[in-house]
Amino acid sequence: MSVAEAVETTTSLAGHNRISTQALTSLAQAAAAEALGVEPGDIRADWSDDDGLLALSIVAPISIPALSEVLRNPQRVQGFGGSIWDRAVAAKATVLERVTRLSGFRISRVDIRISGAHVSEGGRVR
Repeated sequence: MSVAEAVETTTSLAGHNRISTQALTSLAQAAAAEALGVEPGDIRADWSDDDGLLALSIVAPISIPALSEVLRNPQRVQGFGGSIWDRAVAAKATVLERVTRLSGFRISRVDIRISGAHVSEGGRVR
């Protein structure tokens, strides 16, 4: 190993890296917002200790199709990704994977409580 390689290796390992709670919370809000189809500002994310790992608790609304549209075309529910229950279950896995991958932290679990619904024109008819 040359001196330049040794200095480069030492330099890249020196110091501390820290991710603030606010940055981690913003990351969780963004991941949950994408998974639930709402704005990040509508989401509350709280962290707790779970035997040395991080546990994430999300309270958020979820986007849904207009009920009048569902009556006219029941496939609208599938265009949004399924029932509210199915989407919340899928969102847990999505949020866990994305926050873990992007932050590098090991997260033990994600709990999601749906606090409301936002009627949206989104979703695709299949």
